[in-house]
Amino acid sequence: MILNTELEYKGNLFPTKIISYEKNLNVLSFTTQNGVILQVTVRRDSILRFRYTTTGIFENDFSYAITKYASRGYNHLEVTEDDDNYFIKTAKLICRISKIDLRKSIFDAKDNTLICEDELGFHWEESYKFGGNIVKMTKTAQPGESYYGLGDKPVDNNLKGKRFENWVTDSYAFGKDTDPIYKAIPFYTGLHHKKSYGIFFDNSFHSYFDFCHERRNITSFWAQGGEMNYYFIYGPDMSEVVTNYTDLTGKPHEIPALWTLGYHQCKWSYYPESNVKEITAKFRELQIPCDAIYLDIDYMEGFRCFTWSKDHFPDPKRMVKELADDGFKTIVIIDPGIKIDMDYSVFKEGLDKDYFCKRADGPYMKGKVWPGECYFPDFTNPEVREWWSDLFKELIEDIGVKGVWNDMNEPAVMDVPGKTFPDDVRHNYDGNYCSHRKAHNVYGMQMARATYQGLKKFSYPKRPFVITRAAYSGTQRYTSSWTGDNIATWEHLTIANIQAQRMCMSGFSFIGSDIGGFAEQPNGELYARWIQLGIFHPFCRTHSSGDHGDQEPWAFGDSITNVVRKFIELRYQLLPYLYTAFWRYVEEGVPILKSLVLYDQEDPQTHYRNDEFIFGEKILACPVTGPNQKGRRMYFPRGEWYNFWNDEIIEGGQEAWVDADLDSMPIFVKTGAIIPKYPIQQYVGEKTIDELSLDVYYKLGKETSQVYEDATDGYDYIKGRYSLRNFNLLGKENELIIQQHKSGKFITTYKTFKLSLHGLPFKISKVQIDNEEIAFKDIKLNGDNTLIINKEFTELHIMA
Repeated sequence: MILNTELEYKGNLFPTKIISYEKNLNVLSFTTQNGVILQVTVRRDSILRFRYTTTGIFENDFSYAITKYASRGYNHLEVTEDDDNYFIKTAKLICRISKIDLRKSIFDAKDNTLICEDELGFHWEESYKFGGNIVKMTKTAQPGESYYGLGDKPVDNNLKGKRFENWVTDSYAFGKDTDPIYKAIPFYTGLHHKKSYGIFFDNSFHSYFDFCHERRNITSFWAQGGEMNYYFIYGPDMSEVVTNYTDLTGKPHEIPALWTLGYHQCKWSYYPESNVKEITAKFRELQIPCDAIYLDIDYMEGFRCFTWSKDHFPDPKRMVKELADDGFKTIVIIDPGIKIDMDYSVFKEGLDKDYFCKRADGPYMKGKVWPGECYFPDFTNPEVREWWSDLFKELIEDIGVKGVWNDMNEPAVMDVPGKTFPDDVRHNYDGNYCSHRKAHNVYGMQMARATYQGLKKFSYPKRPFVITRAAYSGTQRYTSSWTGDNIATWEHLTIANIQAQRMCMSGFSFIGSDIGGFAEQPNGELYARWIQLGIFHPFCRTHSSGDHGDQEPWAFGDSITNVVRKFIELRYQLLPYLYTAFWRYVEEGVPILKSLVLYDQEDPQTHYRNDEFIFGEKILACPVTGPNQKGRRMYFPRGEWYNFWNDEIIEGGQEAWVDADLDSMPIFVKTGAIIPKYPIQQYVGEKTIDELSLDVYYKLGKETSQVYEDATDGYDYIKGRYSLRNFNLLGKENELIIQQHKSGKFITTYKTFKLSLHGLPFKISKVQIDNEEIAFKDIKLNGDNTLIINKEFTELHIMA
């Protein structure tokens, strides 16, 4: 056998010295002696994109993650050089590129401090098995650096010392530290010396992140194919990093309808119709608020998508209407696997139009899922997405279903190694034809996108509601999500709390967990504690696998039912507060839940906290995550905080014990906050809101609060028919002043505010509204510090 030694395994390859540089507006290209090109795109003063090729040619620039609506533009761009380096300067950043090996260092333009630098920088390894390269990037960790993000990883908030992989995986009954699981969000935030930056590695291949795990001071990320293509996003505030990443990958296309923020009940499975009606009737009988009931796979005929079981649901349209009349929206599940059955119209049409995924050698990708042997639509083909979206016409427009839940879209395949498609399956990838290695992580995202397009079309003029299990960066534009098949254990209650925080700091705020656990059976105490956490998650749904017993709010005896009702009622009272937080998320990309580090990165005590979080802007919550506990220790971020239950004030910047028996939970409100509340309703829209309650928490000093309202559904808000109230509070020793500025054309149904004043340090002797003194009887002022005033006031003075 004759060997050519030049073909031996080369290992890692590195760029050599730069031989040419070219500038084309905001795109700068650096070419090395061995044919590597680094393309730096200045997208904003604080966002640089780095893209490498080793062949001298860049492939078509296409990404499912980046939204066309992302902000662009910068105030300053200047490129200079000296003997050793090129310098790219924007208003916020200086990027230094070494002429000898293409390594980069990035500095803050204001004070020249180092933010992030390459260690070995970009390197690659030729992939003889698949062709192309394994692309790699290594960076030096700065002293005391911490790392956050990466989506739904079930680990502590701070990722330092750990390694992860991104490969969307069906992980039934996953545990703490299981990796990978259902989502691939290759975005992380680094924090050191009170400054924060983010890196989004936009590569949909199987990718890896190492945060000082293999080597103590080195952070690296690499992928099994594709391009080294990443965005550097500078803060220096961590909240700016997250909002800029969310802007880049897309904010939700619309505010969710208010009913989607109510309480939802789900199980695998509620059937037949009589069982569904029994469950919904029980909610109304026990006066436990609920807005949505879910139908899992058993509503279908033999698990065929877009069909109904004639035995279990003989007249779905009538049933859905009767449920709607009682205030329940019906949500149904739709999976990607289409049963191979020539008498099944969806399969026949998909086959005739050649819409199913194929193997490399031509045969269709066949896999076993719930219906048995299935073919799978190629959702990366725009024509297939259009076809799929049209399939929802009957479900949504005719039958009246209000939401769709996409499951098994990793894509999950049963009884095969890897639990998914083989690598050789081919995809359209919007005309950028590729194998499943590239398309796997975006498959679920593109299914959710196609589902969203269908619901948007057929729900109109109402807003669509979609939920997905699998996701890639950018999926938040189309859909909400949950954290997958968890377990009814105390550890999983802790995991659910961290996962929701982590998803929010990864740009995906419309998130929740299966309350009570999907697998196995919670006891009453665990279920009650989980509900207490769940009402603070943007998506609030109980779901269980159903094979272990019941998991409805009344399944654990009267005392637990009463606790659960109390907290679900609190959720409904706080709906205007949560809706306002959603408005900020959709408008500005501000996460709805904030880990303490995201709330105050300058306090080193927050860097390793997991349990406490800020809900919206003004509420601090901390679940009790162990059995038989009558309270817990928790950390209070800086500022002052009112105990929600008794108005005691705690000074921030310290850890303290908080009492919390089973019917309570540590909840605190920031001093100066104005919290809007609705009356308790059994479902959104049950009552006309004839008065808005405002809980006003006195503070010596200033604080601002907001309340956003609109018609709660539909698109009129886009045309300016919304109501945004900005409140400025100023507390003095013997006076409280509240100013209101309102914008928007929406007219709310209520005429008055009921103000409840908390912590007022003086007895009220005089009230002035818009410079006019008001008699106490006219504002119904009484001993409990509540007063009723017209909603149109501009300035309110409450005086000692």
